[in-house]
Amino acid sequence: MALAEASLVRHYRRLVRLAYLALPADRDRHTRVLAAHCAVQRALPTRWARTDRTAVRPSAPGPGPGPSDAPEGTDAPDDPAYAALRLRVLRAALRPRPAARLLTPRVWGLRLFTPHGGEGDAELDHALAALSAPARAAFALRTVEGLGVERAAEVLRQAGVAHPAVAVAVAGQVPSGPDPLPPAFDPCAVRVQPTDLLRRRRTLTAALAVGVLGLTTTAGVLGGSHPAAPGRPTTVPLAGADPDPSHLVRVAPDAWQHTSRVDFTAWPARGERREDGALLGRALAAWARPGSRTHAEPGTDAGPPTAPAPHLLFAGTVDGTGVVVFSDGERIARYTDSQNGQGGRDSGDLDLARADDADPTTAGAVVLRRQGATVRYLLAPWVDSAETRRIDRPDTPARPLDHPDGLTSPAPAGGPADCQGATLLQLHSSPVVAEKAERSAFLLADLGGLIPAHLTYAPPPERPQPDGSPPDRAQADRTQADRAQADREPREATAQDALQAWSRAGCAVPDGTPGVKQLNLWAFALQPLPQNAGSASWVCLRADRWDGAGSAATAVVLPGARGAQRTGGGPGRACGRFERDAVAWTWWRSPHGAEFVLAAGSRRVTRLTVKGSGWSADRPAPDRTLAVERPARAAVQVEALLDNGARIDPPH
Repeated sequence: MALAEASLVRHYRRLVRLAYLALPADRDRHTRVLAAHCAVQRALPTRWARTDRTAVRPSAPGPGPGPSDAPEGTDAPDDPAYAALRLRVLRAALRPRPAARLLTPRVWGLRLFTPHGGEGDAELDHALAALSAPARAAFALRTVEGLGVERAAEVLRQAGVAHPAVAVAVAGQVPSGPDPLPPAFDPCAVRVQPTDLLRRRRTLTAALAVGVLGLTTTAGVLGGSHPAAPGRPTTVPLAGADPDPSHLVRVAPDAWQHTSRVDFTAWPARGERREDGALLGRALAAWARPGSRTHAEPGTDAGPPTAPAPHLLFAGTVDGTGVVVFSDGERIARYTDSQNGQGGRDSGDLDLARADDADPTTAGAVVLRRQGATVRYLLAPWVDSAETRRIDRPDTPARPLDHPDGLTSPAPAGGPADCQGATLLQLHSSPVVAEKAERSAFLLADLGGLIPAHLTYAPPPERPQPDGSPPDRAQADRTQADRAQADREPREATAQDALQAWSRAGCAVPDGTPGVKQLNLWAFALQPLPQNAGSASWVCLRADRWDGAGSAATAVVLPGARGAQRTGGGPGRACGRFERDAVAWTWWRSPHGAEFVLAAGSRRVTRLTVKGSGWSADRPAPDRTLAVERPARAAVQVEALLDNGARIDPPH
């Protein structure tokens, strides 16, 4: 016990850093700092604990003797006491018990967090957050402990990790940078700031008022937190966000050209009032203490920022009104000042929207201001040019949109659900971030929220030739896997075929409300109509929201129709990456007056079945379509057989 205590005191900082890196990434920095210290302080074995023989193997290296920690990045001589402590710390961090959180140290009135680092630290933090707990622990063993691949895997195995070699391999893909462990990841070098003093006073008053209900009730009042939105990782909002505007995070104007994380974290601070301390102070106060004028989009947490110092994206006067835009890494916050800037806490409106896991397209624009039927956008710094185009006029060239310093001129508002006049935003990315030239242009649709939705398109499969031969030699040489991959991957909706499809089927989108991240139109089948009446195009439109929810709708575009006719749909994974098979049907009256049941399926459909009252049609479908003539319309059931033997039904 004495040796373990001496080793813990000598190497306390090293163990705490190890725990901090290995702890779950769903906690804010304040909670992780306290949890890391708790894991180390509770690592001393009790006299009732059985000896952990695996912890004292000679193969488990540890720091050697010396007045301070052994240098990181080097293997030190064996220290069985330290190896045992390290295992206990790793086990506590890898498998945190809910009851252990009750024993975590409490700090009243203060928030603790590691110092903010530069762009490289933010990238490393983002990369580590995406790793599993064993992989984070492996990264810590490699960087903090300086262990080799085999030794790190052995320690993880002793800590109970099922596949230690895999964890070490995954951790090896994370670049550590020139400094393996910067101060941003050192829980022993923390900044201390007070929480919201006014809020704390109100909380204390409320706690005293209900003190007669007992300590349990009082503790619940004092620990008041903000509920997390569905689908969002649970975090503890930092009500003590730094109110000093000078501490706001600002990145260099060319940061987006030197980072692999091209999203809102790469936006520089823009606007002529980005040094206006009074305006920024009012905006920060509004977010730190959300009130009656706070509006959160569906699926968005309405609480204070989850970062002590939010990232400033914009501060300026737009159409005579002060506007400030922040990001805390998970949400976009837009503060719209009152006309005179006087009014205390409720001097302006605060709008919040989720923005996590963005990319160069979904982080391409933010709505700054709405006035009547127009909207002004703030464009990403990597946008070279901007245009607008009508969704119902695919043959009309796009119109240039001025955007000095990223702020656009007023543009018509409205989403794709309005097939008779919606205006889309067409942006062109710099070659620095565009993977391919054909992907440099992309479309965004205003759905009434802070962040426009990204429009994509998946084309239909190649139409078979009448004699069954492939269209050409090149297509014949493509493998089935290549064709399936081409059909599955959405592309930018800027080509002429995509514009034509959106112009006719866009009004059938299943969800055109704020909070939608991407809208995809998938043309899954083309069907020649009976009696030489032309062709029908079958589509599935999918809406994916920022919180992970989604919905889909199938529709058919018939000759002569102004828009698409919706045939089914609802919430779920249909027509997405996890559910790629589709079938749909509708009634159709031919120009000669005959009634037909039309059915169509996606690429893997091999057979279609239609059943009615007293009749049925069950046929192979080489072109994945079926048309059955019936004397009158009645209730029917449609089913499709896939090439793997599974059966699917149309969405309802």
